[in-house]
Amino acid sequence: MTAMSQEEMVTGARTVAAGLEALKAEHAQLLAGLAANTEHDEKVALVRKSIDAIELGLGEAQVMMALASYHQSVEAEKQKLRTQVRRLCQENAWLRDELAAAQQRLQASEQRVSQLEEENKHLDFMASIRKYDSDITEESESSRGGQTDGKRDDPMVDLFPDEDHDDNRNNKSMSPTPPSQFAQQINAGYEIPARLRTLHNLVIQYASQGRYEVAVPLCKQALEDLEKTSGHDHPDVATMLNILALVYRDQNKYKEAANLLNDALSIREKTLGENHPAVAATLNNLAVLYGKRGKYREAEPLCKRALCIREAVLGRDHPDVAKQLNNLALLCQNQNKYEEVEQYYQRALEIYESKLGPDDPNVAKTKNNLASCYLKQGKYKEAETLYKQVLTRAHEREFGTIDGDNKPIWQVAEEREENKHLQKENAPYGEYGGWHKAAKVDSPTVTTTLKNLGALYRRQGKYEAAETLEDCALRTRKEALDIVKQSRARSGRREAERDTDEATNQASEPRMNLKSKLFNALGINTGSAPHQ
Repeated sequence: MTAMSQEEMVTGARTVAAGLEALKAEHAQLLAGLAANTEHDEKVALVRKSIDAIELGLGEAQVMMALASYHQSVEAEKQKLRTQVRRLCQENAWLRDELAAAQQRLQASEQRVSQLEEENKHLDFMASIRKYDSDITEESESSRGGQTDGKRDDPMVDLFPDEDHDDNRNNKSMSPTPPSQFAQQINAGYEIPARLRTLHNLVIQYASQGRYEVAVPLCKQALEDLEKTSGHDHPDVATMLNILALVYRDQNKYKEAANLLNDALSIREKTLGENHPAVAATLNNLAVLYGKRGKYREAEPLCKRALCIREAVLGRDHPDVAKQLNNLALLCQNQNKYEEVEQYYQRALEIYESKLGPDDPNVAKTKNNLASCYLKQGKYKEAETLYKQVLTRAHEREFGTIDGDNKPIWQVAEEREENKHLQKENAPYGEYGGWHKAAKVDSPTVTTTLKNLGALYRRQGKYEAAETLEDCALRTRKEALDIVKQSRARSGRREAERDTDEATNQASEPRMNLKSKLFNALGINTGSAPHQ
């Protein structure tokens, strides 16, 4: 038997009550008729008894209807309350979403404010860092010369730390790429568009300082806006992917960097052609990345393809071809392919000497790399000859023609080695002409050559000669560090003065949103016209 609903119960109760009312009226008429005749007292009593039962039934029916009505009102109230609860839950969820969105907007605003403050503090950073690089690294010397011709910018870097960079080898995971070198790796083969140049410089600043928490969001925001305005398959998008990949590489996030570089390579091949210099630059950066991960076999064909492109586009005797040969040699050296390594280095050396001259820093660096290859094969004499050539050339540039009274440092060192038994104590090195100052001509290559030749002398048991060269290298390093400290002190004073001026100006000027100030100015915000 199925359960009755509230409405069915109320309807049934009303039907029963109506029937009882009709029955009661009939009994009342019957009772009135019987009351007039005294002979029917028993029947009257029965009728009265029936009427009482009918009234009792009517009372129960009314109670049932009242209860049913009450239950109906309760159910209606419950339904109303349930509706209110659902509405409140929905409102609560909406308020939570609004709160989360507000918190995200607050965090984004705080980040943009932080970025804007950093930008205001470092407007003159690039100029000061270039000066700093000119005192410390030979890469900046070549990059400043290369920046006069935008087509010669190149992303070449040493694939792997060698004897030239002992300090960098010990701290390579903690040391960001220098700004000048970082800029070369990004610019190579494709000129940075005007609308990306400011952003490009800012990313270089932050990445070179190790400020990846600022550089990475900056790149991602620019990449998102570029894809919205220009589409994914656009050369500017490939450039920004390359920038972000190099930032990730500095953070040792090699997998993410490789994915971005492969994407950039695909875009550049589609939009610029497979034999464009920018494609060669991306191939080289990808080869560098694989080399850092120890994947030399995967990196070598990429490097060879980049070499073929550069030879086809620039000619076999172009300096950028020599740089690519250097990178290819480093890859082969890590696979112990020494015959190929020697061929690549010798060819690169010929190009540098013929196109850039014997005094170009790349000549000394390539000779050092070739000498390192000779050392690993046990060809000490050939390595020693190259080291001496580098030091002799540095001496001639600093002190003039060599003669009996004007000797390069390696000759002084060998004379001290020969005379060590003739006197108890050799004269202090400073009395031999202060040659260590010449190492600043193209530091750190000459300084590295001093250390490498000193190590070679030690292998040969020439300890006095080795100590002479090592002492010279230490003096050079100390003077370089002193210059760095002075440069940083001057930069700090200028920055403090500038911050004071900025604080005064900011008191009267409203703070601008970083995206409005930077991306809108560059024309890469959503809604702006695509760059042609």
